[in-house]
This record gives sequence, C-alpha cells and structure tokens, in this order.
Amino acid sequence: MKIVAVAGSIMGHRTRTAVDYAVKEIKEHYEEVAVELIDLSEYQMVFSDGRNYLDYEGDTLKVTKALMEADAIMIGTPIFQASIPGTLKNLFDLLPVHAFRDKVVSILVTAGSPKHYLIPEQQLKPILAYMKAQVVQTYVFMEEKDFRRKEIVSDDILFRIQRLVEDTVVLTKAYAAMRKEKEDQYGF
Repeated sequence: MKIVAVAGSIMGHRTRTAVDYAVKEIKEHYEEVAVELIDLSEYQMVFSDGRNYLDYEGDTLKVTKALMEADAIMIGTPIFQASIPGTLKNLFDLLPVHAFRDKVVSILVTAGSPKHYLIPEQQLKPILAYMKAQVVQTYVFMEEKDFRRKEIVSDDILFRIQRLVEDTVVLTKAYAAMRKEKEDQYGF
C-alpha cells in the first residue's frame, strides 16, 4: 500500500507540521505502508491548461503521477480567505476527473479561525467526491491555538491525527479487499 501525503500550500508552516505528524504516525505504526510526502512549496508546478497529466513535464508530472499511483492520499490544507488555496485547487485541476477512483482520501485542515470549520465540508469534500474519491468522513481541523513553535501542542489534535491515519489505512485495506473480491468473481 502506498499513501501520498500532500501539504497543499506554498505558504506557512502549520499545514506542513500537521502533515509531518501524520507521516511520522504512518512510519511508526504501519511498516507495511510506503508513504511519500509532497509539500507543494518544494515543487515548481505549472498552471493547469487542460492537458492530460502525462503530457506535463518536470515537477508537475512527478507530483501528478505520484497521486495517480497512490492507494490513498492524505491532503493537508490551510484555509485562506474562507477557501482552499489556489495551489491545491490547481493540483486538482491538473488531474483527470476520475483521478481518485478507488483511492481513499483523508483531510487535515489548518485555519486561523474556528469559523472556517465547514470549509472542508462545503468545498473540499465535493471536489473529492466529484473526482471519485472514497473520502474518510471525519477530518482533523486545527487552529492556531493548537500550534506553538512549529509543533502541535494539543493532545486532542495528536490523538485525532493518529485516528485519521488509522482510519485511512483500515479503509484503504477494506476497499482493496472489496475490489479484489469483485474482480475474483469474473474468473479471468
């Protein structure tokens, strides 16, 4: 099983910190899972122009291929101006409509205000559903008060990240088993 964890912004550090905790949790407790971290601030992504993702080059091709080859994806996103950042939306635009078919996708959200807790429900989950993802229903929402000096200081948030990782791995295994059972019915 391969999980790709995406830090979906080129600004700030909280989202990357949260994604780092999730990656660490996967590495410590799920040795059978290969995990790759993609921090969009470390890549030179081009704007989507409607081409097939395989027609891009460089970092854009590398990132989109990693997502297409993953079994599960953990998306970390900040909330800017009551919305997901353009860098994350561009990443979705670079992928085909069915990019997340048969993939489990889970969400980590950082925000400066508790007023933004519904942004994942109203904006991110509909995009993921449209792209055919099996979305982990619960997500981890974090505020500024949960961080100090690039560390998560809330035990509740740390526990919720552990649970999100567990749910992501368990659901990915369950969906893989269901797909295999369905494929085995065909007998070829």
